[in-house]
Amino acid sequence: MSFYRELENHVHEQLSRRNFLSRTSLGLGAAAVASLLNADSWGRAPEAPGAAEEAAMPLGAPHFAPKAKRIIYLFQSGAPSQLELFDYKPKLAEMWGQDLPESVRKGQRLTGMTAGQSSFPLAASNFNFSRYGASDMMISELLPFTSGIVDEVTFIRSMYTEAINHDPAVTFFQTGSEQGGRPSWGSWVSYGLGSDNRNMPSFVVLLSKGRGGDQPLYAKLWSNGFLPSVHQGVVFRSGPDPVFYLNNPDGVDKAGRRRMLDALAKLQQAQFEKILDPEINYRMEQYEMAYRMQTAVPETMNISDEPDYIFDLYGEEARKPGTFAANCLLARKLVEKDVKFVQLYHQGWDQHGNLPRDIQTMARSVDQASAALIRDLKQRGLLDETLVVWGGEFGRGAYSQGKLTKENYGRDHHPKSFTIWMAGAGVKKGFVLGETDEFGYNIVKDPVHVHDFQATVMHLLGINHEQLVFKHQGRRFRLTDVHGKVVNEILS
Repeated sequence: MSFYRELENHVHEQLSRRNFLSRTSLGLGAAAVASLLNADSWGRAPEAPGAAEEAAMPLGAPHFAPKAKRIIYLFQSGAPSQLELFDYKPKLAEMWGQDLPESVRKGQRLTGMTAGQSSFPLAASNFNFSRYGASDMMISELLPFTSGIVDEVTFIRSMYTEAINHDPAVTFFQTGSEQGGRPSWGSWVSYGLGSDNRNMPSFVVLLSKGRGGDQPLYAKLWSNGFLPSVHQGVVFRSGPDPVFYLNNPDGVDKAGRRRMLDALAKLQQAQFEKILDPEINYRMEQYEMAYRMQTAVPETMNISDEPDYIFDLYGEEARKPGTFAANCLLARKLVEKDVKFVQLYHQGWDQHGNLPRDIQTMARSVDQASAALIRDLKQRGLLDETLVVWGGEFGRGAYSQGKLTKENYGRDHHPKSFTIWMAGAGVKKGFVLGETDEFGYNIVKDPVHVHDFQATVMHLLGINHEQLVFKHQGRRFRLTDVHGKVVNEILS
């Protein structure tokens, strides 16, 4: 009992200025927290639609009827070259080795890796393109499986961003800001819509590797930022222990864990009553989630009972934990469990040199599994309510980085135009939006900024991106900052 008394005395001493303000001004915030943590209220619209702006979120329900109930985001870290995969440019073959005209580059910013080059020789793709599907879509020979699903896909060939280096560009896609510290996309969705399965996190992250020399990934990409910590992305690893510290330690059984949590809840409640810091309750909710996940996660992460035809569909790599193919299969299992946002990061696309060789390796690592995920979701009746996104942080330039030969070349970063694709809930099938010039360098039709893309995906989830806000340090923040418009042209 002395421990309890010491804790109570410590709690009394914690009445800082911050806590005083919490006591006197966050009554509505505390009520909102209680509502969020009440399992019965999840998935239901707020009962007081006329409440103050700060109480309007989290929703617990969409702003309007969603087209998509969940999202699988296959993020290709390192920036795949659209010129080798999706954006066919025969002009580059006609002008092979000639300098990129200054009238095309227009003095645009370059990275330090090519800014010192004395020339910018145009490099045509070493790979052939052909037309596929009823939509007559041009796709590279590097993607034979993706070519078989083009009639399910919307391609946006006119994406652009301001960030020219990997870390700020990836951070921008994932958080809406080039600087770290903002909430990740999945955290915003979790905050706005809550969870459809209380035994699983609403935001799960899967990591996989392609070739060596990968650009690093950081936890800030799935961080909750200034949102409550309960909305942070949970990394699921391959192997028998998918979540760190989820299993009970030696000597502790399930009943003992339950008693420990019940005792901890009493202590946390006493602390909350003294300090009124909502993070105390969020932390307790995370402990309870971990307790529930002890049963749900191992079952979901077990792919040993998948039939052989599924492994044939995804490819033999799907049997190897941690591969892109295995993670695509796990992504399907996670959305079957009503996980709302599954973020899969695949590393290895940063090809400044040896591009013809390395991009073959990368394409093989993702092509079959990406297409299989679409087919698998469709055969299970899940594609109509699941949005799948495939793409990187920017594109690759039309000229060679370093020496250009017929067999070998590299491509530097190119934020001014690149391609992503989307399939599933709410997007058109067999559709292309946007067009680049004959060099694949500048956008000439239907530009789509990263914030526009974010606004559109949020719209498909039933969220008005301008209304999903969180007040932090006196300012109202949102994923799209003060930008973004819904790209209605791709909506079905």
